[in-house]
Amino acid sequence: MEKTESKQVRFGLVGKNIPYSFSKGYFTKKFADLNLIDHSYENFDLQQIDELQNIIQQSKNIKGLNVTIPYKETVMPYLTELDEKAEKIGAVNTIKITEKGTKGYNTDAYGFQKSIEPFLKKQHKKALILGTGGASKAVAYVLHELGISYTFVSRNPKTDQLSYQDLNEEVFRKHTILINCTPLGTHPNIDRKPDVPYQFISSGHLLFDLIYNPERTAFLIAGQEQGAQVSNGHLMLRLQAEKAWEIWNS
Repeated sequence: MEKTESKQVRFGLVGKNIPYSFSKGYFTKKFADLNLIDHSYENFDLQQIDELQNIIQQSKNIKGLNVTIPYKETVMPYLTELDEKAEKIGAVNTIKITEKGTKGYNTDAYGFQKSIEPFLKKQHKKALILGTGGASKAVAYVLHELGISYTFVSRNPKTDQLSYQDLNEEVFRKHTILINCTPLGTHPNIDRKPDVPYQFISSGHLLFDLIYNPERTAFLIAGQEQGAQVSNGHLMLRLQAEKAWEIWNS
């Protein structure tokens, strides 16, 4: 039998412009470590989310998919069923595929909660969520569960959201957690960072960046220079990947 044909259990990542992905590297290594020689993981780079149906119908033996930018929200109408938590969050990053159809889950929330909890201190009562995409919805869900109030910051703010121009010393004094849910600072554009007044960050602040590459983003470096606690998104990604693996094998 040809080697390519032996890959009978397939998984993959759905996104746009994803020549490299954390998920592919992570699961390829995992399959090798577990000696799962019939398992494979590949990137499905879609220009439009409606291409997903063709991928599932035409590609044999796909058992599960991860979903990344920009499809975590727009993928939902294309699924047969939604897990209760994913429906509440309003975003999907994991899909389980069975003979019954496709079911969407959100493991970002699990990964984020387990990653941020060790850093939380008594002064961390309010958060600013930078960005309003699919990942930010999982972050907001977790903050609500933890009893931390939050405000979204957007370039095009809606009601009850702030613009970047609204951010000042008073806002930063009240909001001691800053979470970057934008792609700003991702490799190779490592010098970019959200346009916030970093001079108002203090040692009482916590900066969390969902980006994992580079390890220390310009956002985190600017926070460290002000004495803040910082964390990147690497642990969150590992935890959400393991939760996805658990779902696919349940």
